[in-house]
Amino acid sequence: MTITKIWFENDRIYGLTDDGRTLWQSLLYYKRLLYATPEEREKYRIGYTGIHWRELDEDVSFESFEYDDPEPVGISKFFLSHPEINASAIARRLGIQQSLFAAYINGTKKPSKERENLILNEIRALGEELKNVQW
Repeated sequence: MTITKIWFENDRIYGLTDDGRTLWQSLLYYKRLLYATPEEREKYRIGYTGIHWRELDEDVSFESFEYDDPEPVGISKFFLSHPEINASAIARRLGIQQSLFAAYINGTKKPSKERENLILNEIRALGEELKNVQW
């Protein structure tokens, strides 16, 4: 499968495939594209395996348009929507390998429901700690 045309709409990147399908992905997965200007987004090159934005140093593979989750959900969406929260620090607090935690965030692995609840409870605990900070 090859993407022959792309466009951006509502924080998504859309691609028209060579077999006529329209596929999309959330730009939350591609922060450089999310925050790029329309002019920067238009400066791309379609290659053999994907799309490249030289000025943004960003690549999107054709294969990624066919992933199961084009829109992040759960903890993936939380951390991609809140980059100010240090995911590595949360992983350390929980004793989870940072590489595994990163896979949860980028959607290549899915935590069990139990582990997802553990992570969400740790985020809530951090929120309570921050709420109680006194000067």
